[in-house]
Amino acid sequence: MRALVKTDAGPGLTLLDVPEPVAGINDVLVRVHKTGICGTDLHIESWDLWAARTIRPPLIAGHEFVGEVVEFGSNASDLHRGDIVSGEGHVICGRCRHCRAGRWHLCANSIGLGVGRDGAFAEYVVLPVTNIWHHWPGIDEEVAAIFDPFGNAVHTALAFPVLGEDVLVSGAGPIGLMAIAVARHAGARHIVASEPNAYRRALAAKMGATRVVDPRERDLHDVQVELGMVEGFDVAMEMSGNAAALTSAIANMAHGGGIAILGIPTAEIPIDVTTIVFNQLSLRGIYGREMYETWYKMSVMLQSGLDITPAITHRFSFRDHEAAFAAARSGDSGKVIMDWTT
Repeated sequence: MRALVKTDAGPGLTLLDVPEPVAGINDVLVRVHKTGICGTDLHIESWDLWAARTIRPPLIAGHEFVGEVVEFGSNASDLHRGDIVSGEGHVICGRCRHCRAGRWHLCANSIGLGVGRDGAFAEYVVLPVTNIWHHWPGIDEEVAAIFDPFGNAVHTALAFPVLGEDVLVSGAGPIGLMAIAVARHAGARHIVASEPNAYRRALAAKMGATRVVDPRERDLHDVQVELGMVEGFDVAMEMSGNAAALTSAIANMAHGGGIAILGIPTAEIPIDVTTIVFNQLSLRGIYGREMYETWYKMSVMLQSGLDITPAITHRFSFRDHEAAFAAARSGDSGKVIMDWTT
């Protein structure tokens, strides 16, 4: 099969012919149709410090995908050949305290698809049947391909109640964009998107933001006054990993507010603990998705009218992977999809 492989320790991915993976008795073999490019894939492709510490070549990258079931092991049930599926990218150990209690998303021993094991940037991928999500009828394949980051957005956006609340989203990358749409669908009153990139500010407005602001040009306190907010934001979603963005979010929260933090900083961020204590703020780290409650919530929201398709902006054949990665890296893009059927 054809696959995008990190062949050695250095920049780039190489399109190679490699052996097809084999499904064990607990596994499912999936013919990949479409994949999404994630920030993690950009780290791996560029071979930054995180990738150098984490990745052990050779490795097939990629973890966002949709495809059809080709075959499955004797212990895999409730599937049929041709079923349209995606997969949870964290393969759990099944033995730790959290796994045994059913809190799979807290497994400290999970292995990442396309990070610690061969991934989905290939014509075929294998995952345990417990990681397979069978899509409900009517789910668009491009949307199905990005259920992994969509799940990040849902997990973040619903970490605190947003119905009737004023929400700040810092960072309108693909996950931030989807989180805006989720918060709007879940009944938020005002949603302010703070994003320095003009292209992504325009996308944030399409996704349902009440106001989009360039944090280099506008103070969030002024935006609060403009919207008639009395005290501050009830909920903030920090999607950027930017120190100034987190600092600004903490300074603009209402008493008792909650900050969901998904963005990963590249350095330590000093925070104002005094404000957190006196304003009784809650800070919650978000990683991945809740297995599999988040997947259920995603499907239900799509079925009830949530539209995240404006966040998908670029489409390429896998053969044009260099152009696809360039588009994803440019910043003037939302979600970038690669088609593995052309």
